[in-house]
Amino acid sequence: MVFAHDTEMALQAAVSLVNSAEEPDTMASVADLDAYFEEFAYTGRHRRTQDELAEVRVLRPTLRGLLTADRDDAVRQVNVLLARHHAVPRLVRHDEMDWHLHAVDDEQPLATRIAVETAMAMIDVIRTDEMSRLDVCADDDCNGVVLDLSRNRSRRFCSTTCGNRNAVAAYRARQADRV
Repeated sequence: MVFAHDTEMALQAAVSLVNSAEEPDTMASVADLDAYFEEFAYTGRHRRTQDELAEVRVLRPTLRGLLTADRDDAVRQVNVLLARHHAVPRLVRHDEMDWHLHAVDDEQPLATRIAVETAMAMIDVIRTDEMSRLDVCADDDCNGVVLDLSRNRSRRFCSTTCGNRNAVAAYRARQADRV
């Protein structure tokens, strides 16, 4: 594990949300938002409305900018997000999770909680100088964000689909060279 569990979950959730904007959009319905809420074990208020979905969708470019920023710009963006949402870190324990950080009340809107949890996770990324763990997909036809939590820092593609497409293209190129 590169980071604490809550940091990794928040980063994975942020990357998933940002990449949901790629075609096909996978955050298009309240059901998609419900699945995201469950997959990343969010707690607190979840209104399950079109308005909440719209608030979360609007957050995607902000998170993309944060996840793909250089270290100094990421610091600026983290500080803006934490100040905007009046984040006050506190230790909490719930469900199966041991002590971890929350920085806004569980009754705050889901989009606010996602933004602040991402900013809190980025604090760990910045402080450990691990910005290289975040990148843009190596597939020329994709703009997805890659979170590389591997030990050898070998992840280059945002999804198995992009990785497979590139592996097949490389294979075909090698085969064509043989002819």
